[in-house]
Amino acid sequence: MRLDKLLGELGFGSRNQVKKLIRSRLVTVDGCIAFGDNMNVDPSLQEILVRGEQLRWQESLYLIMNKPKGVVTARSDKKHPTVLDLLEDDDKMPGTYPVGRLDRDTEGLVLLTNNGPLGFRMLHPRYHVSKTYYVEVNGKLGVDAVRFFKEGISFLDGNKCQPAHLKLISSAAVKSTAYVTLSEGKFHQVKKMFLAYGVKVIYLKRVAFGPFVLEESLLPGSYRQLNEEEKNLLKAFLD
Repeated sequence: MRLDKLLGELGFGSRNQVKKLIRSRLVTVDGCIAFGDNMNVDPSLQEILVRGEQLRWQESLYLIMNKPKGVVTARSDKKHPTVLDLLEDDDKMPGTYPVGRLDRDTEGLVLLTNNGPLGFRMLHPRYHVSKTYYVEVNGKLGVDAVRFFKEGISFLDGNKCQPAHLKLISSAAVKSTAYVTLSEGKFHQVKKMFLAYGVKVIYLKRVAFGPFVLEESLLPGSYRQLNEEEKNLLKAFLD
């Protein structure tokens, strides 16, 4: 949220009064004097002081979920349950949404928040936020597959993917497993990349999104609040 909008909503005066307050160097963010009224801030992640007193603000929602198969990453859906349907009533805060999307038949890590700017920045190509998937395919992945993914894959429609990192786990004629890491998210991209190599994805699970890693103890359909260390990692996307 913009700093001036935040202060306005908290009753620090009109738009002009808030701007004057900031420009009078009476507002600090994480110990530094606020440099502009249009800077993006999050009072649940940052310490914001006005005339030396900390703001009181309802904490934003930050959740990490292990999405199960059959659930869609959307706010609502007429046919299928959504990730928001898995939340307890106390966690259904206004404006909550999933950051990015996973296919309905794909499992794994999904971040949910009601912080609009955060989702935008984590998905914007400029920030190159990586996503790692565990993949099972119905055929052999040879050592050449590593270079195939590293060079960037061209699809039949003319689109080309950015280079991706493939780490082989096992390789056999009937089934291979691997991790693949990429920093973009075209529609069905992971599945299309393996099809371009000549194999079909039979199981797909996102295990990491940026600095966040899905722990084994978080079962499909379960979620938890981000801890303080993880919240600090989010500051990089708001600066």
